[in-house]
Parts: sequence; C-alpha cells; structure tokens
Amino acid sequence: MTDTRPDTRIVELPIPWLRDHMHEALAIYGLAMGYESAVVAGRYGYAMQHTDRPGFRAVGAFAATADGEQLVGFGYGYRIAPGQWWHDQVRAALDRRTAKKWLPGAFEVCELHVHPEHQSRGLGRQLLHALVADADAPVALLSTPDADTKAFRLYHADGFVDLARGYHFPGDPRPFAILGVPLPMHPRDPHPANS
Repeated sequence: MTDTRPDTRIVELPIPWLRDHMHEALAIYGLAMGYESAVVAGRYGYAMQHTDRPGFRAVGAFAATADGEQLVGFGYGYRIAPGQWWHDQVRAALDRRTAKKWLPGAFEVCELHVHPEHQSRGLGRQLLHALVADADAPVALLSTPDADTKAFRLYHADGFVDLARGYHFPGDPRPFAILGVPLPMHPRDPHPANS
C-alpha cells in the first residue's frame, strides 16, 4: 500500500504543546529572520508571556520525516491592547486616524515563520490563513521587514495594505512595514480578468 500522507500538514497548536516546544519554534524564527542565537534566546521569555494574552492562537506546519514529523513552520498571534510593547510601538508609527481605524480589537500576527529549507512551497500562506481564520477580531495586523521579500509579496497578495513603511523598532536596524487586512481575509486575485 502506498503512503498517502501529505508531505506537510498544518494544525492548530495547543498552548501547552507550544510552550514545551518553544525553543524548537524559535530556532525556526531565528533561521527565517537571520537573527543571531543571542537574539533568539532573548525572545524566549517574551514568546512564553505571549501565550497568556487574550485571543492567543498558534498554528504549526509539520513535515513528514523517516522518524515521524518535524516542525518546519509556525505562527501565533493574539488580540492587541494598549500597554503591550508592539501595540504601543505601532501606535507611535501610525497617524491618529489610521490608528483609530485599525488598532482597536486587532489581532496581531506576532510570529509567522517557515524554516528556510521549506520556504517557497506555500506553507507561509497556509499558516497565515489557518492562523487568522478563526481569530475573533475585525482586522489582522503585522510587521515585516520593509523590503521586496517573499513574505512581503505574500502579505500584499493576500490583501494586506500598507499602514506605515520604513518604521524602525528599537533593537533592530532594519526598517519595517506595518500592514493590516480586514477579517475575514479575502485574498486578492493575482490575475484579475481584463475589463
């Protein structure tokens, strides 16, 4: 009989599982973002705290291996609120009107990363859609390096719009873009019919 299991599967991650495997997830984060191990290690405490935030959800991509499965991508997020570091940073980056429209009750796509060896296979898109599908929020927000990357193109193709560009978060020299999309998400047609 032929093995008919797909090469990868996307599943919702229970909070206890993610807490037990946070080092594994953050190793993927470090590889995908190009961060040194010290930066990744410093992220651990924050990531663990995030799992206690209201509306927290997490998803994972698992690839089949000879020994079972291996985590090759993950994403998580939660509802943002004033007083949270990312919310307050983004509030400072947005003009008043944009902040009033997009921040209240928003779901932050805090982390969404695929191991470099598993990129360009559609896993990032699958993770994103699974993560926001059941988010109890009017919009989803995220920040991503402000450059012509696969991730940036993915977000725009899936309906995210620019809310701010060229923003510098403390501790990272790269400029970031802050993007938002109304929920439920309706991806744009990359090949619209000619009028």
